[in-house]
Amino acid sequence: MAPTSSAGAAAETVDWLGRPVCCGDCPHEVIRAQGHCDLGRVCVRDRRARRIDRFFAANPSEAENYLAHPYFEARALAAKHASVFLLPPLLNDVEPDVRAMAAHRLPVSRIAGLRHDPDRKVRMVVAQRLQGAALIPLLGDIDYAVRLATVKRVSLDALPIAMSDPDPQVRREVARRIKADVLPVMAIDPDPLVRIAVAERLEPVQLTALIADDDLRVRYVVAERGDALALARLCNDPDPEVRRRAQARRMIHADKTHKESDDGPWA
Repeated sequence: MAPTSSAGAAAETVDWLGRPVCCGDCPHEVIRAQGHCDLGRVCVRDRRARRIDRFFAANPSEAENYLAHPYFEARALAAKHASVFLLPPLLNDVEPDVRAMAAHRLPVSRIAGLRHDPDRKVRMVVAQRLQGAALIPLLGDIDYAVRLATVKRVSLDALPIAMSDPDPQVRREVARRIKADVLPVMAIDPDPLVRIAVAERLEPVQLTALIADDDLRVRYVVAERGDALALARLCNDPDPEVRRRAQARRMIHADKTHKESDDGPWA
């Protein structure tokens, strides 16, 4: 008879060094007797993170005993469940996953120094948790993902610092958030996706600056949102889709103007 799925999982259970795991030499006899562990599914000695996490979720008081375990997954998951008062030493752990977990749970006042952590995973956690002026140094991080996480949360007053960021994804996010009075400066950005983000936010009268944009996608947004002057120009656009959209909106605009005239006080 073929083994059940749970029996099969138990048979395949190995620890972080690749050695078979069995309940016979496990130190958690009481926990096993209480049904709070299950070989192949809920086991702190397993190398699979999901099974370790289930163990600490079922037995959170055990987490503090694994904060110095040689297997980094065990330390990281123990940090997820252990008392926050036991986590400061983990800010200096050799593994970034462990430092990141500690940074995720510790008070913000304790993690500012991790802005200079060598691993971007840790710095991204820091960028997602710091507030206000403490975030500004991360706008100059060497990794675009950290800068992107930062521009999503930094104050609007600080965003102009990132208008010339070397990565277009970062600049696009800046264009989506930056104050309206500064936004027109970004209409000359070299990346069309950034200019699209700009065009989606500019006032209709400001869109004339993008009527002759090199990218048809930018011009299409102008045709979608532009004022009468922009529509008149785009009715002769070299791209047929842009022309059609501009002509359709110009007709709607003309009909609306005519109706408003007919409904006026002298009608």
